Amino acid sequence: MSHKKLLACCVELLDTFNPEENCVEDHLKHFLKKNKMLDENDQTFIVEVFSGCVRYAPIMKVVVDGFYNVKEGKRSLRSERNIYITLCYMTVFRLDELGIVHFSNFVKSQDVNRMHNFFSFFLADENLKKWIKDEWCKHYDPRFTQDNLLRPLQRWMPELEKMISQLADKVANKNNLPKKMVKPATQPQEFNITQPKPRAIPVPERIPKLHKHRPVPESTYRPPKEQTLLAEAEEMNRRRAEEILMDANRFQFRAAISEKSAKTKKIMAEIMDEEDSKLDFEKNRARPLPRHVTENIPIKLNTAAILREGALVQRKEDSELKKLLDLEAGAKDASEFLEWQQKMRQKDYDTQLAEIERRRLEGKLSHEDAILARQTLVKENRQKVQDMKEETQQLMQEYVHQRMQDEKEMKRLVEIVMSGHKNTILAREQLREYKRKIVEEVNIESQELLRQALEDEEEEMKRKFEIIQQIRAMEAVPVVRQKFVDLASTAGHQLLSELSILELKERLGLMKETQRKSEEEKRDEILTAKQGKDKKLMDTLEQISRHRAETSKAAALKLEKKRATSGKKPEVKDPKLEDLQRKLQEKKAERLREAEKMKIKSDKKSAGRTQELAREKKALEENRWKELERTKEKQAKLVTQGIRPGTRSAQILNRSPAARKVSA
Repeated sequence: MSHKKLLACCVELLDTFNPEENCVEDHLKHFLKKNKMLDENDQTFIVEVFSGCVRYAPIMKVVVDGFYNVKEGKRSLRSERNIYITLCYMTVFRLDELGIVHFSNFVKSQDVNRMHNFFSFFLADENLKKWIKDEWCKHYDPRFTQDNLLRPLQRWMPELEKMISQLADKVANKNNLPKKMVKPATQPQEFNITQPKPRAIPVPERIPKLHKHRPVPESTYRPPKEQTLLAEAEEMNRRRAEEILMDANRFQFRAAISEKSAKTKKIMAEIMDEEDSKLDFEKNRARPLPRHVTENIPIKLNTAAILREGALVQRKEDSELKKLLDLEAGAKDASEFLEWQQKMRQKDYDTQLAEIERRRLEGKLSHEDAILARQTLVKENRQKVQDMKEETQQLMQEYVHQRMQDEKEMKRLVEIVMSGHKNTILAREQLREYKRKIVEEVNIESQELLRQALEDEEEEMKRKFEIIQQIRAMEAVPVVRQKFVDLASTAGHQLLSELSILELKERLGLMKETQRKSEEEKRDEILTAKQGKDKKLMDTLEQISRHRAETSKAAALKLEKKRATSGKKPEVKDPKLEDLQRKLQEKKAERLREAEKMKIKSDKKSAGRTQELAREKKALEENRWKELERTKEKQAKLVTQGIRPGTRSAQILNRSPAARKVSA
């Protein structure tokens, strides 16, 4: 298949692809099923190009969107977008595989003007190495962009520039075909066979010897003696200053009385109280709390509650009256049934108690089984720990051996690196020059963008200023806001029911008077109905009170009877429960035996370590108590001096000398 048809198939495949509706594989299968006449190699090429365009869509999008934003791209059709995407993918990823000849055939199969404009834009240094590279780095790693995208293009750049120049000649209607080179005839030459000289033995390179570094002095890891002496001197000076301050506060001005006498303080307090009593402000006095009623709390019932309870009382009285009438007529009593029902309930209750006891014993038995299983797991874990320790020791030996081998390899690498340090100065100079050029280019682009932004902002300000002037001119036009209305005239719509405003007001007054009379009649009817309802409610409340009194008496008698007949809790006797209790005792005994076996016997080393930890803990405890005692003594001294412990002066005195210097 020709290059033009292959490119057309790839473009058609991209045009018909919609990622939201179908996936890549389904779309490829549908296309290949539709085009069965394609060769196997052509199918492979189309599939690879389509897959690459979909996979690296962000790379193609950056280039094609940038081309459509420039002057030459704005003249191109949007329907040709997938042609540029396909050629861009071939240029970036498939140029090494296709070669410049096949790639030129693909390019020349399209319109010459469009191809010249696109490749002149894409392969220009000011585009490819600047903003296109920056946009690619936003989607992919900079190292991947440099190694896999830009480096192959730079390698093929001479051939691509030659192809662009040929396209430019075709656009300019030039026919600069290269002349056919005539190859010169081959001149025969004699064989120059000589015996090779024996190889000289190479002189071995001298391995550089590194200077042995000086050991780190021991003074690095311990504080200097001067610092210790300074700290001791500061502590001594602080203690001396505290003693002088305490003496000065204790013996200050004994000849003068610094505080007022009790009599003076009393007189001052009486004067202040007298002055305060003369002041009479309007104060909001709080109301006292209401008395808390705990017994016989009245319950206020609404109308619905009274009617509901009255209906309930009436139904109960009717049912009781019906029972009495039935008994009088010869009906049987339900006492036998109630007695049988009580026996059945007691039996169910005993069964339920037995079931609860069985579950409790089974739970305890499961708990003992779980403890035994945990003890077994602890024993297995200890064995695993022992195995892991042995394995760790073996791995440590292997690690030491490997570390020695790594040190030998590291020495060899150090020798190689020392030989390679000679070429680093030149590379640094080249890198510094490259960075300087990049900074200059970025500064030029920033100035251009700033100038363009200032021009756009100036145009926007001019447009806004014109709009503001138009709005102000519209607001300056006077508006007539008065409207004269004749209340005695009609609107003039020539309707039969048309009235003036005065006539409407008169009719509205008549309607209001009629409505007022109807409301008064309805109010009288409501008042009569309310009085009848209140009377009915009072009768119902009287009936409810009588029923409640009778019910409370019956409940009190029933409670007394229940207290008299209540006995001790029945004991549950079941052979299954006794069997479970016996198993539980056996499990407990087994668990205790396992716990005695698993007790760790202390050896001399662990005992010594335990004693050492106990001594350290005791020493820390003593130091803590001493520090607390010193703190309490300082606070007591401050109290005797008339300074509160929580004030700022007390905090400054309790600080260390270094902290006081910082605060000063």
